[in-house]
Amino acid sequence: MALTETAYAKINLALHVRMRREDGYHDLETVFAFVDRGDVLSATDAEQDSVLVTGEFAGGIDNPLDNLVARALGKLPRVGGVSITLEKNLPVAAGLGGGSADAGAVFRIVRELAGLPDDWHARAAALGADVPACVESRTCIGRGTGTRLQPADDSLAGTAVLLVNPRTPLSTGPVFKAWDGIDRGALPSGDVRAMTIEGRNDLEGPAIALCPPIAGVLAALRGTSPFLARMSGSGATCFALYDSHEALAKAASQIATDHPGWWQMQGTLR
Repeated sequence: MALTETAYAKINLALHVRMRREDGYHDLETVFAFVDRGDVLSATDAEQDSVLVTGEFAGGIDNPLDNLVARALGKLPRVGGVSITLEKNLPVAAGLGGGSADAGAVFRIVRELAGLPDDWHARAAALGADVPACVESRTCIGRGTGTRLQPADDSLAGTAVLLVNPRTPLSTGPVFKAWDGIDRGALPSGDVRAMTIEGRNDLEGPAIALCPPIAGVLAALRGTSPFLARMSGSGATCFALYDSHEALAKAASQIATDHPGWWQMQGTLR
C-alpha cells in the first residue's frame, strides 16, 4: 500500500508561558492551529523501516536515521516495516513544529496501515510536547507542557495565513531559558478568534533578543495590513492572518519583492 500524508505546519496562535517548573520544562497555555501545507511524507510497505529525506530543507536534518520520523516509527508496534520518503519543505528550528508535524504524520500513516495502540498519546508525548497535537493536526488548546489537549472551535478555519522566516534557525531551549519568568496571565476566554486576537506570545521578546531579524519580519508583516501578525512558537517563523486570500496574495508578493531572501509559505488554516 502507498500512502501520502502532509505534515501540516503548526502555528501557535497564542502562547502564554505561566511557570518555569523544577524539571526544567514550562507550564504553558497555547492555541495550536495548523496550516494546510507543510512537509510531505510518502510511505510504502517494506520489510524494515527506512527514512529518506529530500526537499529544500533536507540538509537541516543532521541524521536521517535519528530524526523524529524514524523515532516515531520506533514508537509504534506493528508487523513489517514502512519505507518513508520525507519531502522537507518547512525550515528546521523555526517554530513551526516541523519535526513534530512529521511525527504526527507518521502516526496517521501507521493508523491507516496497522492501527494505533491505545496508549498512542503517551507515545506521542514521549517524542515531544507538540507531537500529540500534531497527530490530529486540528485547532486545539494545549496546557501543561502542551500535551494536555482540549478541542477548540473552528472560528478561524479557512483563514488566509502567510508564514515568513528570515532563514535564521532558532533553537527552542535558549528561548525558553531567556523568558523572564513573569506570569502575564491565562489565555482569554471566548472562541479561538477572540483568544487569538486578545492573546499574546510570551516568547516573542526573548526570541527577538536572541534573533533580532524576527523584529524585522514582524514589522514587514504588519505593514501588509493583516488582522494579526505574531511570532509562532519559539520562533523564528512569524505568521500573518488576512481577511481574504486576495489580501494574502498581495502581501506575499510585497514580502517577496522587499525581502527576496526570506522563506515564505502561503496557506489556509485548517
